[in-house]
Amino acid sequence: MILFSPAKINLGLQILERREDGFHNLRSVMYPIGLCDIIEIHQLSAGNVPVRFSQSGISIDGDEDNNLCMQAWKLMASEHALPPVAIHLHKQIPLGAGLGGGSSNASTVLKGLNSLADSPATHESLADMAARLGSDCPFFLYDVPMLMEGRGQILSHLKPDFEPGYVVLLFPGIHISTAEAYAEVTPAIPDSDLRQLIESPVNQWKSGLVNDFEESAFKRHPLLRELKLGLYKAGAEFALMSGSGSALFGIFKSAPELPGKIREYVIWKGWA
Repeated sequence: MILFSPAKINLGLQILERREDGFHNLRSVMYPIGLCDIIEIHQLSAGNVPVRFSQSGISIDGDEDNNLCMQAWKLMASEHALPPVAIHLHKQIPLGAGLGGGSSNASTVLKGLNSLADSPATHESLADMAARLGSDCPFFLYDVPMLMEGRGQILSHLKPDFEPGYVVLLFPGIHISTAEAYAEVTPAIPDSDLRQLIESPVNQWKSGLVNDFEESAFKRHPLLRELKLGLYKAGAEFALMSGSGSALFGIFKSAPELPGKIREYVIWKGWA
């Protein structure tokens, strides 16, 4: 089977408080976009090794056993009988960009393997496994915008006023570790209601929709601020950094004419 593992952007990201377990309580609207990794899961004949993993596209450093695709297989195989499979990941979502690529891969593999299991997991069980793999993973079991709360496991449906929007996604090649990003942010309960903000027209988001990671990221990497301002100068109704960065996106009414300074960083653009 061929599966498409989407990236996400964050329409606002509030870091509310540090939890006793070391994670943070967050609030964000997660929105899937058309930039995808491609995952092939091929069932092997009986007698083969339980799993084979391979990858292409953007290089991923580190031990293959630690890849989130393999972590997803190990977790599913520990709880459900699976046939031997070969998993191939073609990586197109950049790493360290705040686009959720690894989390998306994990949840996509969980869903694919579940369709091959002798006794498939319930959706509730699948969501529990996704939460154990990573904070963003539960969101990627869905393909619709969701309000995310808690450390990522509390999801609720909403319909932002986002129709249609043309998204331009930039990645300047700056890799920001999640640990580094959290270390420079002071959690705080905001006055603004994110759900209420996101349900207002896109052209009103600029006044209240923020990403709490932006301030420290922009201080450390001034190019990010320049690119965000460049998106607004190019006519974006709204622009923001995604996740902990360093990808940024602009939302336009129609496909824009972008200046060369921005075009060189575009990794995806299209209607969302």
